[in-house]
Amino acid sequence: MQRDTQVFDLIHKELERQRNGIELIASENFTSLQVMQAMGSVPTNKYAEGYPGKRFYGGCEVIDEIETLAIERLKKIFNAGWANVQPHSGAQANTAVFLACLKPGDKILGLDLSMGGHLTHGSPANFSGKNYQALFYGVKKDTGTIDYDQLEATAKAEKPKMIICGASAYSRDWDYQRVRAIADQIGALVLADIAHPAGLIAKGLLNDPFEHCHIVSSTTHKTLRGPRGGIIMMRHDFDNPFGVKDPKGNTRPMSALLDLAVFPGMQGGPLEHVIAAKGVSFGEILTDEYTIYARQIIKNAQAMSAAFVKRGYNLISNGTDNHLMLIDLRNKNLTGKKAQETLDKAHITLNKNAVPFDDKSPFITSGIRVGVPAVTTRGLLETDMEPIVEMIDTVLSNAGNEEKINEVKNQVHSFISRFPLYPELG
Repeated sequence: MQRDTQVFDLIHKELERQRNGIELIASENFTSLQVMQAMGSVPTNKYAEGYPGKRFYGGCEVIDEIETLAIERLKKIFNAGWANVQPHSGAQANTAVFLACLKPGDKILGLDLSMGGHLTHGSPANFSGKNYQALFYGVKKDTGTIDYDQLEATAKAEKPKMIICGASAYSRDWDYQRVRAIADQIGALVLADIAHPAGLIAKGLLNDPFEHCHIVSSTTHKTLRGPRGGIIMMRHDFDNPFGVKDPKGNTRPMSALLDLAVFPGMQGGPLEHVIAAKGVSFGEILTDEYTIYARQIIKNAQAMSAAFVKRGYNLISNGTDNHLMLIDLRNKNLTGKKAQETLDKAHITLNKNAVPFDDKSPFITSGIRVGVPAVTTRGLLETDMEPIVEMIDTVLSNAGNEEKINEVKNQVHSFISRFPLYPELG
């Protein structure tokens, strides 16, 4: 078969883009070479609907071993009693949780998307807002931190069946204990979506949601540095309190309902090549090397946030506890869209993002979201954050000066070339 040079030339072009730029998108990272090798391996050829030992296809004996190994490694990482590694994405993991726990029309309470939440936490554009009655809490205007008083007042008044904690653009740790206390008062379940800070939670650097939340979902990329995919976990199994039954009308423990919600509830055959890659990344997370990496993420994020503050940037909550920061650019007379597009020209990649109480549309926004997992993977330390922020500031301060932007682009290439990415790929 003739090699598809057109596609592979584009793949190599993307490799060069990643190598030559500074990657600051908070939800992106660089996997190890062995994770990519597992993802591009022969399990992609195998259909394996069902679960280990209970497949609908023959020839799954080795696939069962791969998936079981991934499950056991994941459980060890988070001291979980049960885990499902089949969701294709974090969004589908959350879909499965809702399907297992709730009935259409039930109330859910999550962080407002405009305040840093996620589409799957009740946005009207998403299944979660279309199939369930979504309620929201936000952050305090003066501090930029979660308004737990508002969360509690809304929960007591509306009595949602589920409270969701977690975000896509929130730089502080969570008070899971308080959320659980509120939920217990009204008989609600608590879902912790830890897609962003999961790698830091895995190493005990942030509060442990498993101690207080009934169910925990996550992606496997971002700070976990694995392939793109989703997972669902619990520390302790329990019976669903809302009378949700399996397809045959039987009452089942939550683990069984969650398994059924993933398959056959909302997806068919699992991507066993991705599950193999998940297993590889889980093995990496269990090493001391990854512990050092996770600690460096926080050091880098805090050094970067301090460098932004020093230059007069308005950071929501004035800093960070995790891997990211959210920056309001209104005092710089820039929109998030303009900042993202201008920095792209200098090969510095981040994303526009709404900020709390934003007065601009989601397509424009008043802010940017900045994260350090990818540059930390490349070996950058806290001392490297100052020059990165200086380059960002130079570009944003000269947004209409193409000559200056090109000058910074050359600086970016020279700077990042000291941190090789995938040299094995040639």
